[in-house]
Amino acid sequence: MQAKYPLKIQAIRSKNQQARLYVYFPLPLAAAIGLGAGEEVQWELLDRGELHLVRNQTPQVQATQRATQPAEIPRPSQKQTAKGQRRPVPDGSDS
Repeated sequence: MQAKYPLKIQAIRSKNQQARLYVYFPLPLAAAIGLGAGEEVQWELLDRGELHLVRNQTPQVQATQRATQPAEIPRPSQKQTAKGQRRPVPDGSDS
């Protein structure tokens, strides 16, 4: 998962009004934290180089699937060599 999302600040200029600055929120990041359209957030200024986006209300986490214990993964009995021939995989019982 990517942890950084570089973006550019956008300026919207309307006639007879001051320019407004906009920051978009990347969809993969929004999906990762469950952020939705219309949700209220606020900026928290830490210093001139760092802002935090704070959610006014954090929604409950809703899983889309139930977590289950994975079945034991079967171990292959042979590995493929570089020339396409197969050789037995040692089972580690002879040590």
